[in-house]
Amino acid sequence: MSPIVKRKAEKPKIPGKYVMLMLSMLCIALMLTTFTTNITGTFLGNIAGFIIVPFQKGITVISTVFVEASREKETIEELQAEIQALQEQVNELQIENTLLMQDKYELTSLRELYELDQQYSEYEKVGARVISASSGNWFDSFIIDKGSDDGILVDMNVIAGSGLVGRVSETGRNWARVTTVINNNSNISASVLHTQDNLIVSGDLRLIEDGFIRYSQLIDEDNQVGIGDKVVTSNISDKYLPGILLGYVASVEMDSNNLTKSGYITPVVDFEHLSEVLVITQMKPEIE
Repeated sequence: MSPIVKRKAEKPKIPGKYVMLMLSMLCIALMLTTFTTNITGTFLGNIAGFIIVPFQKGITVISTVFVEASREKETIEELQAEIQALQEQVNELQIENTLLMQDKYELTSLRELYELDQQYSEYEKVGARVISASSGNWFDSFIIDKGSDDGILVDMNVIAGSGLVGRVSETGRNWARVTTVINNNSNISASVLHTQDNLIVSGDLRLIEDGFIRYSQLIDEDNQVGIGDKVVTSNISDKYLPGILLGYVASVEMDSNNLTKSGYITPVVDFEHLSEVLVITQMKPEIE
């Protein structure tokens, strides 16, 4: 006879949610009993304290964590708002600083033009702004915002910085082109100021990279011309008014013919940065 296997009676299982519900009700009942009756020091009070106190501590810890997290979130949001406000202030200050630097540069440029105007006070002049330039880093040719309607004529001399920039080579109604002394096609009759020895000053865009322009055909029999001497436009120039400063002698070399000298001149105008100029409206008288 085969043995009969008896299955053990399975114990009924209580769902976990009901266990939690009963424990919660028990805790609430014990809490009410603790607050409504005086059971301190009794056995029941000890049991209530043993069960309720850790439960309350757990709730307190969890509540504290949530409160701190909420405060940290609020603090982070406040800091982000402050950072954004500070960044906006920095951007505004940068814009203001740029405008102030631009005003300072323009004021310096205008002050230089005023001093130049006083230096050549015997000539009538018109102020003009550079509005376009030839390609490259150097202003060998550029356009100004004054033209024939403003009385600008071809061959009028243009000055800036501390001396000669060039001359007007073309005009329109409200614009004019200026060809400068550093242009490869520029040749100017000049003289050394303290000796009155004549020479020819020529433009050279390759040479201006080193900060110089070239001079030649200097006759200096007594060797009186030296480095640092001023070079100005001469009286015999056909297009330039006399006495306008071109630059300073940077070198003196004897030519192969042993009669003339040549070398380099450091120009007084910054041909890499030009924004405002003065146009001398007085023309060099034509010789009949």
